[in-house]
Amino acid sequence: MSKFQVIILGVFGILIIVSVIIFSKYQGGGVEQAEVSIWGNVNPEVFQSIISKTSLYNNEAYKISYSYKEEALFDDEYVEALASGNGPDLFLLPHDKIVKQKNKITLIPYDAFSERMFKDSFIEGSEIYLDPTGIVALPVIVDPLVMYWSRKVFTDAKLTSPPKYWDEFYSLAGLISKKDGALNIQKSLVSFGEYNNVSNAKAIISNLMMQAGTPIVQRFGDDTRSVMADSFEKPVIPGEAAVNFYTEFSNPVKPYYSWNRSMPLSQTYFLSGDMALYFGFASEIALIQLKNPNLNFDVSSVPTSKDSGNNVSYGKFYGFAISRGSKNANAAFGVASILSSREGALAISEALGVPPARRDLLGTKALDAYQAVFYESALRSKAWLDPEPTATAKIFANMIESITSGRERTSAAVVKASREITELFK
Repeated sequence: MSKFQVIILGVFGILIIVSVIIFSKYQGGGVEQAEVSIWGNVNPEVFQSIISKTSLYNNEAYKISYSYKEEALFDDEYVEALASGNGPDLFLLPHDKIVKQKNKITLIPYDAFSERMFKDSFIEGSEIYLDPTGIVALPVIVDPLVMYWSRKVFTDAKLTSPPKYWDEFYSLAGLISKKDGALNIQKSLVSFGEYNNVSNAKAIISNLMMQAGTPIVQRFGDDTRSVMADSFEKPVIPGEAAVNFYTEFSNPVKPYYSWNRSMPLSQTYFLSGDMALYFGFASEIALIQLKNPNLNFDVSSVPTSKDSGNNVSYGKFYGFAISRGSKNANAAFGVASILSSREGALAISEALGVPPARRDLLGTKALDAYQAVFYESALRSKAWLDPEPTATAKIFANMIESITSGRERTSAAVVKASREITELFK
């Protein structure tokens, strides 16, 4: 061959090799996957089953690694990991940790995910993740507070249905709660009035307050403070009215006396079949069925007030937040977008047995009677910005204890609790 032909063949040979390399990369053989590490309190096997139902499964763009972290230990482990440069890219953020973790989160800018898109995609309660400067986390699920009720107890009392309004509790207590001559409670309508032996007491009190007309906490520009003791131009302070109602059922001089501090944990008492109403989260249903398979119960939405018109259920919200220590925030955002999409939220919801936080999914027809209640309760779920969950739980406990022990009047106890919560924000 001539020298010219040799050069031409050489050039073509090089082009063929380059084309093969480029083609193989587009086929995925040489594409470098973006590694995204995720922390959460979901069982690793369950999380892998969730991934397998989304477009993240065998995705050539992302390589997902997952680490299980106990919720009680998460804060300390997260701080240590960030300090050592080994923090996750994404983590599952409950709404009550927003304030505590915000300075360790990379907010999603509104030009990447607009506020309009957020509100169109997720239910109203999810807006707790919206910050003036960006999105704290993309929500995926909500665990609403619901009312479990004993069908047997209601049938024995010749009652056909559970209460829909709070004022019905007064008459129901007279029909259901039973006491002996020494005022020992033998059967109870509801476990209201105390704190330490009432499962989900903080959530119940929060629900009552929000329905009465106080959001508990509000933002005022750059400041956030408690408004539990604010009047909101109402004749009765909403927070005080809610606490008054809650504590009345532990007062032995009242005709509707139904609970005291010597009783067992309320969930345990409901499982024994001696309590008519139990306020728990949707996620508790599997545990209730497991602990007492013979318990004849049903589920209903949390009652409302005839006067306030605030049809609210307290809910626990969970979303995926991008860690400030992420080495690839763009990839983390891509994975969070998939996990919070219709396919991702549905997979997580089905795996964990709690409602999704997406509007389009909650608009679908529920598959069973329990799910129908959970979905309806999820739509009306709200929460509040909690500065420090453990500390505020103690504040709520002290507030109730001071009232039931007679140390403080309700008004003084609510004002003190409100002031202490505001101090936590500082």
